[in-house]
Amino acid sequence: MNQLDALRQWTTVVADSGDFKQLSASKPQDATTNPSLILKAVQKPEYRPLLDEAVKKHAGKPIDEVIDRLLVRFGTEILTLIPGRVSTEVDARISFDTAATIARAERIVAMYRAEGIDTGKRLLVKVASTWEGIQAAKALEQKGIHTNLTLLFSFAQAVACGEAGVKLISPFVGRIYDWYKKSAGAKWDEAANAGANDPGVKSVTEIFNYYKRNGIQTEVMGASFRNTGQIAALAGCDLLTISPELLAELAASEAPLKHALDAKAAQALDLPKRSYDEASFRYALNEDAMATEKLAEGIRAFAADAVKLEKLMEAA
Repeated sequence: MNQLDALRQWTTVVADSGDFKQLSASKPQDATTNPSLILKAVQKPEYRPLLDEAVKKHAGKPIDEVIDRLLVRFGTEILTLIPGRVSTEVDARISFDTAATIARAERIVAMYRAEGIDTGKRLLVKVASTWEGIQAAKALEQKGIHTNLTLLFSFAQAVACGEAGVKLISPFVGRIYDWYKKSAGAKWDEAANAGANDPGVKSVTEIFNYYKRNGIQTEVMGASFRNTGQIAALAGCDLLTISPELLAELAASEAPLKHALDAKAAQALDLPKRSYDEASFRYALNEDAMATEKLAEGIRAFAADAVKLEKLMEAA
């Protein structure tokens, strides 16, 4: 049994890609996209016609609407290749605007419904895990629109998402690892910070155990991996979203892979339930330098790629 098949025994495998033509090889259950992945895809010759078609078909519409049309087009193509859900992201530039996030999410849902998609079962709207984003997700979930809270780096963000009743969270393993490695500089010991000791893995493990211990139904989907060792150390997590390159590495390896995270074992842990209001959430996030920096950096990067996508459309 290869590592990918072994992983599937305990964890739902999700493809992290805008390149839907690669999906058939790894046979994922779900798929996730983001503005950076879509930007990367439309710069390839095989996907450029999708951008040109969106621009031509929706000429005269506001550019933000045309972008959403393009994202939905990619999403609907992906849904023809997978049995599960696709995640489509709202514009990162409205990450601090609850009302705008709700409106954008509802528009994306309406576009999918117009394509005949059962959005209750097959769509997750991705929202940044800011306080405003979490409150938007809470309102959307109450309307039956399921959400995937992304750019999640801290325990406080995870607790607030659980309290809000969001469907799924995406803690970013690799970006947490990047921060600690950069911060340590020459003192970084790769071997000592690998596997279960990887700071990104430790963050997801803490969140997973807390959710399972306290009966929180929000699904945990580890994301943003740098190597297959991080993935192996989280075998047993509800879901893991993995790049096509790392999916291929897992499929090519027959090294043993053990069940690492266990929901039943978490029941025996002493993990009291926590709660945050806006003030305590903001303070807890502020106290976590890594999470504060990576959240801001992530929003800036997704926003910058949204601007690049707009310029490509305007030039088409």
